Amino acid sequence: MHMTQAGVTLELLQGDIAAQEDMTAVVNAANAQLRTGGGVAGALHRAAGPGLAQEARPMAPITPGEAVITGGHDLPNDYVIHALGPVYGRDEPADELLQACYANALHLAEEHALDSVAFPALSTGAFGYPVEEAAAIALSTVLDAMRELESVRHIRFVLYDAATLRVHEEALRRLTESG
Repeated sequence: MHMTQAGVTLELLQGDIAAQEDMTAVVNAANAQLRTGGGVAGALHRAAGPGLAQEARPMAPITPGEAVITGGHDLPNDYVIHALGPVYGRDEPADELLQACYANALHLAEEHALDSVAFPALSTGAFGYPVEEAAAIALSTVLDAMRELESVRHIRFVLYDAATLRVHEEALRRLTESG
């Protein structure tokens, strides 16, 4: 599923965040110490090689809602934007912190004049954020930001499984029908 608004394409697909060869940057669902882990962080760190952790280490720790940028190392992308999402039920206000992840990642992409960025479903894995709520927050934040973007022309949500893709597609439909 995709749409274009203000010259920016928003795309939703199922796939592997570490295999987005046509995207300038990918977003890592980071942990506070910017170390390798499970899920998205593990996949990106394994694909990027040890240089990613070495470059990121001096930037740690980061706080929920914060984003930092590194090179892509052995990934097919030039950059990795590391965003720390909230742990659901612990980091509050969770909705504002999750919104800040997406907004701050896009701000870094603009600051570095990047033309494309791929996001996972931040905070929905080990951090326990309900996918339906997270999808609505993520997509509404991105849709709002698209009007202001100057460099970023392509935003992709790379979703791990078909169920998560369907939830995001439905959230996007609701947001665009109501807006």
